[in-house]
Amino acid sequence: MIDGKMLDFETLKGKKLLIVNTASFCGFTTQLNELEEVFRKYCNKNFIIIGFPCNQFSGQEPGTNNEISEFCSSNYGISFIMMEKIDVKGATKSEIYSWLTQKSMNGVMSSLVFWNFQKYMIDENGFLVNYALPFKSPKCKKIINWIEGK
Repeated sequence: MIDGKMLDFETLKGKKLLIVNTASFCGFTTQLNELEEVFRKYCNKNFIIIGFPCNQFSGQEPGTNNEISEFCSSNYGISFIMMEKIDVKGATKSEIYSWLTQKSMNGVMSSLVFWNFQKYMIDENGFLVNYALPFKSPKCKKIINWIEGK
């Protein structure tokens, strides 16, 4: 996690996960407010958000993990899980994003991470369900209906 602690993904079994690549200086950064609102509304319903800061899109996340953590906390009151900064594309792509974006690994679909704040939905059984593009609000019907099981 962003504080240096390890996150055991096994502890998340039985929960829906929304995985989002974040950036502190992006035009979509205000989505952190919406992500926090969605998290607070549904966190007691086996729903978790995990943010992965990334600096691969126009250098919009230049800070250290400590700086990112402070920014998210002081400006947006983030209480959902924030992980350490990673790469979400290219040769240095993290393992989680390799799984999210390659059908050969997730068994569902391939995708490209187009920009900061692309949102991936994983069901309670650990299967990739779908994703929402960066310009889609975390409060869009696609995500809310999925969380609510509609």
